[in-house]
Amino acid sequence: MENKFYLGSHVGMNSKNKYLIGSAQEAIDNGANTLMFFTGAPQNTIRTATEKLNIEEFQTLLKDNNIDISKVICHGPYTINLANTVKPETFELGVRLLKEELIRLEAIGVHTVVLHPGAAVGAPREQALESVANGLNLVYKELPNTPVKVALETMSGKGTEVCISFEEMKYVLDRVERKDMVGVCFDTCHMHDAGYDVKNNFDKVVDEFDQTIGLDKLLAIHLNDSKNPINAHKDRHQNIGYGYIGFKALASVVHNPLFKEIPILLETPWLDEKTSPYKVEIEMLKENKFKDNFNLEIIED
Repeated sequence: MENKFYLGSHVGMNSKNKYLIGSAQEAIDNGANTLMFFTGAPQNTIRTATEKLNIEEFQTLLKDNNIDISKVICHGPYTINLANTVKPETFELGVRLLKEELIRLEAIGVHTVVLHPGAAVGAPREQALESVANGLNLVYKELPNTPVKVALETMSGKGTEVCISFEEMKYVLDRVERKDMVGVCFDTCHMHDAGYDVKNNFDKVVDEFDQTIGLDKLLAIHLNDSKNPINAHKDRHQNIGYGYIGFKALASVVHNPLFKEIPILLETPWLDEKTSPYKVEIEMLKENKFKDNFNLEIIED
């Protein structure tokens, strides 16, 4: 049966659950047909050797459950900040870590990594955007044959984050030498917080993206509600249907035929340390029907 859409969530990846085997199993248990994982803790540089990650079993488990590995996504570590021109060592670390991540992902067989473009930390924005492109150019120069693409994530604009508008994203993409290897990941919460009207006029937002950058550059979507009103420049994800974007708008992203080949991943908050929302949220979105399962406050606006 042909998929109407690829829908999944962020999943864990740790030794307790046999690394990638646990990641795939978590997605399967949630009723997902795609998934996104970190290859290690996002806040540090420590990574488990790829030979310990159970790659073959992971690939088999995906195949046996009709999950197309080409739709599986990795999220790059938060420690990478290619926009930092204030501290050269931070930029250099980012280039090294991204290069290592691409090498690991090639071994795993996952060919898309979502990356936060980073923050200017006091430098002019244009300089920071140039720096993101420079970092990507250095990585792909050193790995000319890698099959792994980078999807730069749309950001909310908290602090000095860059790539909060399509124009800023275009500025980077225009300066990337390997245009076939770098694209964009929408984050619905971030876009809403950056001032794009995801709730009432997402078609217009998508049209603006297509005119500015081109829909062929969209490689992934992070589907999140927001705890803040539009244009708040915060970054606080909320569970689907309980935030300022609302269920209807977010479900319509999933069911939009424009995105039927684009992996859509949830990064909504866990309800407590033990309770994941993803199985319930995936089911609601598939059925296109909101159910108040979590007893959180629903924003009426």
